Amino acid sequence: MTTADPVRRRLSARLRILLWLLLVMAVALGAVAFATRSVLLRDADHRINGLLAQEAKEFANLADRGVDPNTGDPFTDPDALLRLFLMRQYADPDEELLGLVGVTGQDPASRVQPRETRVDHPLAADKPALKKVFESRHATGTLHRPQGEVRWAKVTIASSPGHPPAAFVVAFHPAGEQAKANDVFTMLIAISGVALLMTTGIGWAVAGRILRPVRIIRSTAAQLTEQDLTRRIPVQGRDDIAALADTFNAMLDRLERAFAAQREFVDDAGHELRTPITIVRGHLELMGDDPAEREETVRIVLEELERMSRIVEDLLLLAKAERPDFVTPGPVQLGELTADVFVKARALGDRDWSLAGLADAEVHLDAQRITQAMVQLAQNAVQHTVPGQRVAIGSRVQEGRVELYVADSGPGVQPQDAGVIFERFRRGTARRGARGTGAGLGLAIVKAIAEGHGGRVELRPTEGGGATFVLVLDDPDGTTVLMPALEEPTKEAAL
Repeated sequence: MTTADPVRRRLSARLRILLWLLLVMAVALGAVAFATRSVLLRDADHRINGLLAQEAKEFANLADRGVDPNTGDPFTDPDALLRLFLMRQYADPDEELLGLVGVTGQDPASRVQPRETRVDHPLAADKPALKKVFESRHATGTLHRPQGEVRWAKVTIASSPGHPPAAFVVAFHPAGEQAKANDVFTMLIAISGVALLMTTGIGWAVAGRILRPVRIIRSTAAQLTEQDLTRRIPVQGRDDIAALADTFNAMLDRLERAFAAQREFVDDAGHELRTPITIVRGHLELMGDDPAEREETVRIVLEELERMSRIVEDLLLLAKAERPDFVTPGPVQLGELTADVFVKARALGDRDWSLAGLADAEVHLDAQRITQAMVQLAQNAVQHTVPGQRVAIGSRVQEGRVELYVADSGPGVQPQDAGVIFERFRRGTARRGARGTGAGLGLAIVKAIAEGHGGRVELRPTEGGGATFVLVLDDPDGTTVLMPALEEPTKEAAL
């Protein structure tokens, strides 16, 4: 592991968010500042070029169409033309208007007629630069001097006999315009710096507020133990962080239920298996050499081992009820399912079996689990009835609910037992019969299967005595597709 890895881990999400925010803002503000400077410099170039072209055009128009006021004829003297034009013009800031007359050999212009201007290091005082401009074959150009850049435009005056060559030059010093653009750029950089500082403070506070639930989640997760899963995160707002807190709380609920189911499984298994284990150990310890006694001991031990096996299987089934794949729903014909359950239940005992009602509907449920629950209810009815007593099995669809029921004509359930018979290892304070040999897990399994389908199991009174257990499967999403009934329900369908 490199030394950089621990440092990277110590960077909190709050700091990383802030650093990325500052980086993005710095790039954006820098891009804006540089783009603004480029636009300002480009506009300055356009203004300078326009000014040079305008001044040159005005002088060219005067030279072509102007009249000498002294003679009333077109200009023939370049010096008079330059004096008249310069007298009528006013130079803008950073601008020079120059009249150049008579350049001979290596000497500069014999006469320079500058208009009054406000320029540092004027071109009029730079004789070598003037000579270079005058001798240039181009109408426009740029001079790069140690004192600064100069852009110029020139209009050459056609020479006439007896007059030296001459030219009109307009020069512009762009340093001032460039300085203005640079000042704006500097101001934008300063404003950006202040904005970044403000963003640092505001971003730190906002990121801390937004990530506060995440820190609470981390703190809560660090404090969770197998013995204490009751802590929950307060949820505020409706943003993604609130959704994360909801999800984390839901995960804690599932973990708490899973650990509770695990503890309950261990406690129940230890409690219920203790008795058969004690019985097996006691008989084995007291077993003698008499063959009849040994045979009786082996029979008792096998019966207790079989009972322990049933208890363990039932407990494992109840433990699986907490898993999301406990039920795997699919489209099922409710009438066919009810008929299959009836056929299987008839083999459980000699009773007056009755197929009370068939609902002709397509439902969305786990056929194997529902069959298991219904057979368990039928087995429960057999245990609490005697041969010849009636047991009815049926199904119906009422008000968007699917109901499957098993009704018997036995002694019924005592009122004080109705609230506990669906709990694990609870058989009630008054038994309905004396033939029950189970561990008290059958109705708990039925309840788990019903709840796995989003429904419930109900105990309802039966006309004429007995007990009716009903699996109620609600259908809020409209997954049940009702179809016309094939037959009228029998009288027992009203149970």
